[in-house]
Amino acid sequence: MTGLQIVVLAIVQGLTEFLPISSSGHLVLVPYLIEWTDQGLAFDVAVHFGSLVAVCIFFREDLLGLVRGALQLVGGNLRMPQAQMALAIGLGTIPAAAAGLLFASWIEANLRDPAIIVYTLSGYGVLMAVADRYGKSERVIANVRIKDALIIGCAQALALVPGTSRSGVTITAARVLGLKRQDAARFSFLLSAPVILLATAYKGFELITGDATVEWGQLGLGAAVSAVVAYLSIEFFMRFVSRIGLAPFAVYRLALAAVIVYVLI
Repeated sequence: MTGLQIVVLAIVQGLTEFLPISSSGHLVLVPYLIEWTDQGLAFDVAVHFGSLVAVCIFFREDLLGLVRGALQLVGGNLRMPQAQMALAIGLGTIPAAAAGLLFASWIEANLRDPAIIVYTLSGYGVLMAVADRYGKSERVIANVRIKDALIIGCAQALALVPGTSRSGVTITAARVLGLKRQDAARFSFLLSAPVILLATAYKGFELITGDATVEWGQLGLGAAVSAVVAYLSIEFFMRFVSRIGLAPFAVYRLALAAVIVYVLI
């Protein structure tokens, strides 16, 4: 990979991982549009690790609270708010983790296609706009219960299909459940941390134990750029989502789907 390719794809990943416009879809589309060869597993692992670093830094206080909550669970204090949130995040992670183990390889081999991305970008974009428009905005993140976490977790599993957007589909589910925009986004991002960690660790293990040559310098650059851009992306989204809503992102998804149809299909 050239330096330009590394930086461009890392910026794309950092921008789109936490905005509800699909990072996986963009990482498939950009090489198609520019006629680059596929960046490969190693690079995907690196830039996702950068995104994980960004979310851990931005939500460090929340994540420390989850650690305290996990310790409370171990100690039997199930009724404590932090323990309840840790349990919700843990159980909400299970659907995506199970779906990843069962279907990730098949999806990687069969669904990384612009035609699929057209349907997921546009279909989930419409659902996101409708959920945001008619969501009641009555609840905050402290009101999230186990049932809510499982529903949002099942939605997160759908994001294995390129073009869906993990943040988009989980925020949509949270808005349907009545969470305010910023609280829906916060829960979505916290729920992303263990999933990204598990996916990165799994793919990283495949990478380390495989026979392919690894360009660690390139991967380090990709991870660093992705982390910086992802942090700024989270900061922007959390600051403005309550005011701008999700409609602009839904419009972007529909416009991008139209461009794909015109250019590639």
